[in-house]
Amino acid sequence: MHDGQRNDLPDDSGPKERSGGQPLAGFTVGVTAARRAAELGTLLERRGAEVVHAPALRIVPLTDDTELLAATKQLIDDAPDIVVATTAIGFRGWVEAAEGWGLGTALLERLGGVRLLARGPKVRGAIRAAGLTEEWSPASESMAEVLDRLLEEGVDGSRIALQLHGEPLPGFVESLRAAGAEVVGVPVYRWMPPEDIGPVDRLLDAVLARTVDAVTFTSAPAAASLLRRAEERGVHAEVLAALRQDVLAACVGPVTALPLENHDIATVQPERFRLGPLVQLLCHELPGRVRPLPIAGRRLEIRGHAVLIDGELRPVPPAGMSLLRALARRPGWVVSRGDLLRALPGAGRDEHAVETAMARLRAALGVPKLIQTVVKRGYRLSLDPHAETKYAEEPPR
Repeated sequence: MHDGQRNDLPDDSGPKERSGGQPLAGFTVGVTAARRAAELGTLLERRGAEVVHAPALRIVPLTDDTELLAATKQLIDDAPDIVVATTAIGFRGWVEAAEGWGLGTALLERLGGVRLLARGPKVRGAIRAAGLTEEWSPASESMAEVLDRLLEEGVDGSRIALQLHGEPLPGFVESLRAAGAEVVGVPVYRWMPPEDIGPVDRLLDAVLARTVDAVTFTSAPAAASLLRRAEERGVHAEVLAALRQDVLAACVGPVTALPLENHDIATVQPERFRLGPLVQLLCHELPGRVRPLPIAGRRLEIRGHAVLIDGELRPVPPAGMSLLRALARRPGWVVSRGDLLRALPGAGRDEHAVETAMARLRAALGVPKLIQTVVKRGYRLSLDPHAETKYAEEPPR
């Protein structure tokens, strides 16, 4: 189930950077959504982010599915006491499928004679567009509130139809059945793996390389699908480690976050389960995760694919970012060419690769004094003297 969403655009009250007023400038964000991916990507790009699109699943409508047809006929022939509609697109899809089978009128007549609950305002709108009226809808748009109301009223002996959208709701269903209800699932859509797995693999590679700063999730199946693909590739543990420490997992709501939190991945979620607030949350969270460094009289901020130097954005090639991150882990301390070589992806054993990448990094930064060459030893960031007390103790390696 998707956490509730609508077309909210982020307002302009977020933090402003001197990099053109774009708080996400220099950051790279992965988008796993299949539906509304373009909208989310546009919102992120407006804030300066570079977006990596990787739909982790696809939604397959079940207009020809025998399971949905059988459930629809069963409900028409044997009326439930309560119908719970969970998503607007799912409810509309159900009615459209029934119309295609010649059962549209019969279904609407049946739904018009039962207690109809809507999970939120978008579902309520779809119900009313079909000429029906809901009995109740929670202010929180939460299935937990729907469940609490049903259990409080008492459902023993009741027959409840639950319109699903791509995934089962086991906790919800089990609680109702434990309270004595008969629950009939209405599977309107089914989640399937993407037809092209290439973008997902590229996003996983970016997570492993830490070249993506955050990954956004707008549905629990997408989160589960990404982790499942990591397991298929044999990099499950490594991806979990990256998401737990270096790559921010941003979820549109608590339902979406469950597959990640079940693997001890901390997530961030907006207070309102919408795309706009999700983007606005990233505008605050990502800049806040960057440690500004006082280097050679400048203020240096290392972001996903670029660096802010005194507020000015400087794009840096991937190899250069790898070197810069290695230096920034121990600011002011000399990092050997051997250690820097190991930080370069696919560099092999030739330390000349470090010199080449370092030359390109310095050119991209445009301020030669930021990185100092220490003869026969390696390189170091030219940490300002007044910062020595803060960074004097070398962190454990």
